[in-house]
Amino acid sequence: MHSTSSFPKFNSFESTLKRKVMKRFKYLWFLSALIWISSNAFGEITLPKIFSSNMVLQQGMEIPVWGWADAGERVTVSFNDVTVRTRTTKNGKWIAGLPVQKAGGPYTMIIKGKNTVELTNVMVGEVWIASGQSNMEWQVTNSNNADEEIASASYPNIRLFTVPKAVAQSPQEDISSGEWVECSPETVAGFSAVAYFFGRNLHQELDVPIGLIHTSWGGTVAETWISPRTISEDPDFKERLVDLQQMDLNAYRQTKMEQIRKVLGGEIPREDAGIEGNEPVWAGLDFNDESWRNIKTPMYWENQGYIDIDGIGWYRKNVKLNEEQTNANLTLHLGKIDDSDITFFNGIEIGKTEGKYDEERVYTIDKKYLKPGKNVIAVRVHDTGGNGGIWGDPTNQFLAIGNEKEDISGEWKFRISRAEVAEVNVGPNSYPTLLFNAMIHPLLPYGIQGAIWYQGESNAGRAKQYQRVFPSLINDWRMHWNQGDFPFLFVQLANYTEATGQPGESDWAELREAQTKTLELPNTGMALSIDIGEAGDIHPRNKQDVGKRLALNALKIAYEKDVVHSGPMYDSVEFKGYRAAVSFSETGSGLKVADKYGYLKGFALAGADRKFHWAKAEVVNENSVVVYSEDVPNPVAVRYGWANNPDDVNLYNEEGLPANPFRTDNWPGITK
Repeated sequence: MHSTSSFPKFNSFESTLKRKVMKRFKYLWFLSALIWISSNAFGEITLPKIFSSNMVLQQGMEIPVWGWADAGERVTVSFNDVTVRTRTTKNGKWIAGLPVQKAGGPYTMIIKGKNTVELTNVMVGEVWIASGQSNMEWQVTNSNNADEEIASASYPNIRLFTVPKAVAQSPQEDISSGEWVECSPETVAGFSAVAYFFGRNLHQELDVPIGLIHTSWGGTVAETWISPRTISEDPDFKERLVDLQQMDLNAYRQTKMEQIRKVLGGEIPREDAGIEGNEPVWAGLDFNDESWRNIKTPMYWENQGYIDIDGIGWYRKNVKLNEEQTNANLTLHLGKIDDSDITFFNGIEIGKTEGKYDEERVYTIDKKYLKPGKNVIAVRVHDTGGNGGIWGDPTNQFLAIGNEKEDISGEWKFRISRAEVAEVNVGPNSYPTLLFNAMIHPLLPYGIQGAIWYQGESNAGRAKQYQRVFPSLINDWRMHWNQGDFPFLFVQLANYTEATGQPGESDWAELREAQTKTLELPNTGMALSIDIGEAGDIHPRNKQDVGKRLALNALKIAYEKDVVHSGPMYDSVEFKGYRAAVSFSETGSGLKVADKYGYLKGFALAGADRKFHWAKAEVVNENSVVVYSEDVPNPVAVRYGWANNPDDVNLYNEEGLPANPFRTDNWPGITK
C-alpha cells in the first residue's frame, strides 16, 4: 500500500509532463503556422499549361513568356544564352519578352524566382493554331491510309499540343491539362489530321520545327469561339451574352439533373440492367418492353429528349416473318451507331462494332435464329460522349429478305440502362463565347505565326449571318493576340449529301459564299475542298489534300513563296445575247477541264425569271469560260457548283486545284 506522501510527487510529474507536452505542441503549432504562412506568402513560380518541355516557340518575333508568382517577386527567364528579368504585378502575374530568335534547337528554358522551373527540348520554329469543329478534330487514325500514315509519322521536329475540351462562363487564365509531345507513330494517331498534314507539308517545305496547337470541338458554332468583348457588340448575340454572365451555373446544373431524372423516370441508373451475369436479358424474344418509351430511328437520342446523357441505351424492334422468309439468311442494315453497339436477334448476338460512330452496321442473321411470326431485333448502344444512338439515313435502315427490303426505321422501343451524367454543364453551343473563354483565352498571348480553321457546317443554316460572324471572329482573335493581321487560313465546306438532279438553292452553297467573301480581309486564305468530300459522310477521309491545300495558302500568304495556292476564282461576267463569258483569277498556268471528254459540268444559267437550268460550258482561253443554254435565251445570272453537293464539278487550273463555287447574282438566298 502506497503512502499518501507519494501522490504529490506523481502530480508534480504529471504537471511537468503536461507543461512539456503543451510547450512542444505550441512549438509544433508555431512551426506549422510558419510553414503555412511561408507557403502562402512565397508561392512558387507556375507556368500556364501551354508552356512545357518539347514546345515550339515562334521565330522572328519577341517571344512572350508568362506565369504566376507572389506579388512583387523578381523573375528571370533564360533561353539560348539570353536572360531577361521582370517582376510580378500586384495580382501575381508576370510576363517577359524574349528577344527575336531564329529557328533552331533543342534549347533549355530556365525560369527562376524563389524556385526554378526548367523546360527542356524546346525548339524555335513556326507555330500555328488549329481550330474549328469536327472536321478539324478528325483524327489521323480515321483518315485515308491511316495505318501507313501513322507508321511513317516520325517527325521529332514537329511538336503537337491538344487543348482539352472545356466551356467557361468567363475568360480563363489557364487550361486544365496539356503538354507538348514530339510527333511520332505513338503520338500522332489521336491528333487532328488536318493540323498534322498541314504541319507536315510546312515542315517538309520550310525545313524548320513546326508547333501545332489543336483546339477544336465537333459540332460547334462560330460564335462560341468569339470573345465576350466582340459578342457584346453583335446585335444577334449580345442578349445571350448577358444571360450567360448573369446565370448561376450551380442552379443550372441542379435543374439539368432534375430534368435528366425526369426523362429517365426516377433515379439515374449506374449499372447496365440489360445484362445479368453474361446474359443479355433485355435482348430476349419474350422480354416485356411495354413500359419502355418509343424513340425514332435513325435519330440521335439527344434530339429526342435525352439531352446530356451518355452511357448505354437499349433499342428493341419487333419484326414479323412468314414461313418462307425463315428459309434463308437475312441481312440486317441498322444504319450508323454512335459510338459502339452489340446487336442481337431473338436474344442471340449477331454482330458488334466498337468505337466507329460513323460506320454503317450491316450484320448477317443466320436462318437458324429465325422464327415464323414475331422476331426481335435488340441493339445495345454505348455512347461515350457527345451525340449517341442509332443515326444516319433512313434509307440505310432495313432488313434485307431476299430481294426485298423491309423498312425498320421509325418507331422503336428504347430505354437507358446506364447513364453517365457526372459532368452536366452548359454545352459548347448553349451560349456565345464559351469556347473562347475556355479554349482560346488561356493561350493568349502565346507567339504564333497564324491560324488554320475548319468550321461552318454548324452555321450553314445561318449562312447570311456568317458573312458577319466569321470576319468578326478573325478580327477578334487578331485583336486579342495583338500580333497584327496574322495569317488566318480556312477550309471551304466540302461537297456533302446526295447530289441533286436540278439546280436550286442551297444553304451550304451560301455558307461557302460567306467564306469566300471573308477573303476580303487581309492575309486570309481558303483551301478549296469542293472536290474531295463524300456524299454520305460529313467527315471526308481525305484530310491529306486538305492539309496540303492549307499549306499552299500558308506558303503563299505567310511565307511569300511563289506558289499557286488557290483554284480558279470568279472574277467577272459579261452577257452577250444567249452566252455568258465568265472570267477567272487564280488560274495558275491556265484553266483545265478535268474530264477525258472535255465537258465542263456544274454550270447553270437563269434569265429574268430567276429559274436556273443546267448549261453547257467551254474553256475558251487560259482564264475564261463561255456558258450557254437552249433553255435560257437571255441569261442574266450564272452559277457554278451551287449545291450542297455539286457532284462532279470539274473546272480546275493546270496545277490541279478546283474552281471555287460561285454565283453572279445577288438574289435573296434561303438563309437570309
